[in-house]
Amino acid sequence: MSGALAGISCLVTGAGGFVGHRILEMLLEEEADLREVRAADKTLSGRLLHTCERFQSKIQVKVLEGDVQDPEFLHRSCQGVDLVIHTAAIIDVTGQTSKETLMSINVHGTELLLESCIQNSVRYFIYTSSLEVVGPNTSGEPVVNGQEDLLYDSKLGFYYGESKRQAEQAVLRANGRMLQDGGSLVTCSLRPTYIFGEGSQFLQIHVDQALQNGGVFHRISKKEALANPVYVGNVAWAHVVAARAMMDPHTAKKMAGKFYYICDDTPHMSYSDLNHALGRELGLGVEDRLALPYPLLYFVASMMELVSFLLRPFIRYVPPLTRHLLTLLNTTFTFSYKKAHQDLGYTPRYSWTEAKRLTSTWIASILPQELKKK
Repeated sequence: MSGALAGISCLVTGAGGFVGHRILEMLLEEEADLREVRAADKTLSGRLLHTCERFQSKIQVKVLEGDVQDPEFLHRSCQGVDLVIHTAAIIDVTGQTSKETLMSINVHGTELLLESCIQNSVRYFIYTSSLEVVGPNTSGEPVVNGQEDLLYDSKLGFYYGESKRQAEQAVLRANGRMLQDGGSLVTCSLRPTYIFGEGSQFLQIHVDQALQNGGVFHRISKKEALANPVYVGNVAWAHVVAARAMMDPHTAKKMAGKFYYICDDTPHMSYSDLNHALGRELGLGVEDRLALPYPLLYFVASMMELVSFLLRPFIRYVPPLTRHLLTLLNTTFTFSYKKAHQDLGYTPRYSWTEAKRLTSTWIASILPQELKKK
C-alpha cells in the first residue's frame, strides 16, 4: 500500500515524545508523497527540530509549538489537515501528576482536538491509547492472549488509565460525526502493550537503578508475571499501517470507530526479565527474586499510600511504590495483534532479534564510559 498517503497533510501531536517522534520519523521515511507533515509539541526539543530539518528538502515539514489545552493553537494546527495522529499525553504510572492535570491534558485536550478536527473538516483521526485503559484491574486478574472482544472487569485503580480510557471513548464516539464540509470523521484507537526501545524513559530509569545496584537490575516483577512488550518501531509502523488503511474506503469502513491491540513477536516475559534480556550482553544482570515476598510488598505499598494520604494537608509525598504499580508489574497480562492484522494488515516490521539489537545498542550508548570499555 505504498503511496497510500500521497497528497495528504498529516498532523502528529506529541511529536517530540518517545512514540510520537518515532511515528514522525517513520512517516517522513516511508511516505515521500505526503503533501505536508506538521509536528506539534508543547516544547520543541533539539532532536525534533533536527528530524524536521533533515527531511525538509523532501517533504514540507512544519514544526508547531503549543499546548493541546489551547483551542486557538489546535484550530491553527488543524487548518488544511487531512489526518491527525494524536499521541500527546501525560504518562504517569507512579502518581506524580494530579488527577486534574491528567484529565485536563489527556481527556479535555483530546476533546478540544476532536472539535478542531470537526470545525476544520479533518477526515481521519488515529488515537494512541494505552493498555492501561483495560487494566490490570485492582484484583490483579490475569489475561492471556486477550483480544478486542475480551470481557474484562476493568476496575482501574489509577487516574492515568482512567484518563486514557475516557479520551479513547471520546475518540471512538466521535467516529461518524459530521464535519464542517459535510463529510464525516473516521476514527480509530491503537492500544500498544508495554513499549520498549531506544529513548524509553522507563528503560533509562531501570538502567540507572541497575548501575547503582552494581550492574544488576532490581527484580520488580515475578518471573511468572508475563507481559508481551512491543518494540517502539513496531508501534510507529502500526500507526502508518492504520493511516494507510483509512485511505481505503473498504478498510476504513471495517476499522472505523474501533480499537486495536498493538504488540509484536517479542517473547512473553516479565518486565524484569525484559530488562535483563536487553542488557545481558552488556554485562547487566538481574536479581533472582523480589526484595520481599509479594504479599509483604503489597502491605508496604499500602502503608506508603497511607502515609501519602496523611501527609497530604502538609506536604506532597509521592510513594515510590503503590499497590497499582505493584499489581501492574506482577500480573500476567498479554494480548494478541490478530485483529489488527486482519483488519488493518498490520504485521510487525522489526523482529525480536532486531528490536533487541537496536535497543541494546542504545543502552550501551548511555552507559558510563568506564563500563563501555569492558
